[in-house]
Amino acid sequence: MIATAVPLHSTERGATDFIVAHLEGVNKNYGDVRALRGVNFRVRAGEVLALLGPNGAGKTTAVKLLLGLLQPNSGKVRVFGGDPTNPENRMRTGAMLQVGRVPETLRVREHIDLFSSYYRNPMPLAEVLAAAGLEKLSDRKYAELSGGQKQRVLFALSICGDPDILFLDEPTVGLDVEARRLLWDQIRRLVSRGKTILLTTHYLPEADALADRVAVINKGEIIAEGTPSQIKAQTSGKRIRCITHLNLASLRQIPGVTLAQQDREAVELHTGEAEPVLRELLARDATLSGLEITTAGLEEAFLALTQDSSVNGNRLN
Repeated sequence: MIATAVPLHSTERGATDFIVAHLEGVNKNYGDVRALRGVNFRVRAGEVLALLGPNGAGKTTAVKLLLGLLQPNSGKVRVFGGDPTNPENRMRTGAMLQVGRVPETLRVREHIDLFSSYYRNPMPLAEVLAAAGLEKLSDRKYAELSGGQKQRVLFALSICGDPDILFLDEPTVGLDVEARRLLWDQIRRLVSRGKTILLTTHYLPEADALADRVAVINKGEIIAEGTPSQIKAQTSGKRIRCITHLNLASLRQIPGVTLAQQDREAVELHTGEAEPVLRELLARDATLSGLEITTAGLEEAFLALTQDSSVNGNRLN
């Protein structure tokens, strides 16, 4: 019997959501190292969920548990309502991991043909090549490809089975701007077809551009979860960049300034409200120049959340 997604009634979207993968109270240890600590984590059908965290936070461990490559010390791991190692569930799952190794001597199309043979209803070869931007490289041996081209092959292998859920672990590492944008477009197309994607990335603009929801993990615990806007709202504020003769000590004393740091020839100030700080800056330094004001983004929110242990357990659902 094929396992199905778990229904979840949610007021967030005003309709019934389906949980296609989840961790429930999961603990995972490597010897004395606690990689995950009582993690509760849900991936909803048809969404892009970005799992963010610093190195060693537990992202890859969580992904490997959901893929059935690891077993938890305690807690439940479910994909489509069942065991991730269930053959039926694996037929509906695709994955692109950080460290991917395939035979160097096979040609690109041979790799795709081989991986496609593992699935009942794979995507046509031409569609896979087009989705990964590999049409002109199909006869090239894997060993002859650049690092970015190899990444595109690994992406092709992750989607060739036409999976319902796709795990992408740092998928754009080594890609140039054009190739990264191509992959973003393909992710959006997959979601438009009803696919579900779990994405891990250190490139935060990528998460901001693609994710419906973001979960931040640090030291093995989920410390924040919500839409990109909700995550950014936790550190709502402005960045002021300017050239001034005022030193950092005096800038930090301006009411409302939460951070002042040197940025090459200029300084960068973080504040909740820009206007009163600007008025004070201009009053203290009539020669102020090079003024730039921007809204704090996902990167600032991520840094604030992971550097401040007091936010542990702060979830936005």
